[in-house]
Amino acid sequence: MVLGGVIDFVVLLGKLLFLSVWEPIKWLLPKQRKDVSNEIVLITGGGMGMGRLMALEFAQLKATVVIWDVNRDAMNGVVQEIKDQGNSAVFSYVVDVSKNNQVYAAADKVRRDVGDVSILVNNAGLVNAPNFLNVPDERIELLMDVNATSHMWTLKAFLPAMLAKDHGHITTIASSAGLIGVSGMLDYCASKFGAVGLHESVTMEIASLGKTGVKTTLVCPYFVKTGMFEGAASRIDWLITQLTPEYASGRIVDAIRTNCKMLVMPRIIYAFIVLKAIIPTESALLISKYTGMASAMRKFVGRTGKAK
Repeated sequence: MVLGGVIDFVVLLGKLLFLSVWEPIKWLLPKQRKDVSNEIVLITGGGMGMGRLMALEFAQLKATVVIWDVNRDAMNGVVQEIKDQGNSAVFSYVVDVSKNNQVYAAADKVRRDVGDVSILVNNAGLVNAPNFLNVPDERIELLMDVNATSHMWTLKAFLPAMLAKDHGHITTIASSAGLIGVSGMLDYCASKFGAVGLHESVTMEIASLGKTGVKTTLVCPYFVKTGMFEGAASRIDWLITQLTPEYASGRIVDAIRTNCKMLVMPRIIYAFIVLKAIIPTESALLISKYTGMASAMRKFVGRTGKAK
């Protein structure tokens, strides 16, 4: 019994050593990009921002695109853009992803109208004003529901078919604020930490079932210039560059096509993640103050263009 445990432990160490050598090598090798022309891609929050750009890019790659959004006019505009490109395989549904009954009803319609979704992009998101104590409770509840809880409803709706076929891809658009807490973003960070934890758990669950054909990608970007974080800025924007939506959406689609497990943008955020794990809390607070992240949301106005 003891000998068997020792052997298992030695085998584990050997596998970990192999992976520690192989993974960096694999990162340097040319990446194969999977063909998505036969895939059905569903993007929540696909009516604007990165959701719109991802929908357009997947359409250019000849995928069948399904857009969910609460804004019918914005969504219809994206559908028309895709059709103007010469792609007719696009479908749209008005869905409030914070409502599980709407998610399940719309998922049934998608299955009837289009088929089983094979690439799910949980992209819909909200952000509130910086002063958490003054934000109405219903706004906080809505933010949590859209940014995190809704992922459970979409997973329950679409993951079973992926598991049955051992084919599919789950993508979670989280945030670097789901890895490192930021002042002025208390409810947003809580929701994105939840989305990251949910994603990590479902990745483990899929692996435990032996479903190697169902892939997952976690996306954690810094501020993206979609207007959602209009006005937010730090003292080191020269070092940690705010991302253009075109760049971010292109990287995300490429990450999905290369089965990338985790995409953090820009890469320098990895350094802050490591620092967070090894330095004392007081040091982290000092860095936050120096970099301006402690006051990054002070001039936040969001998409409305008005101070909140």
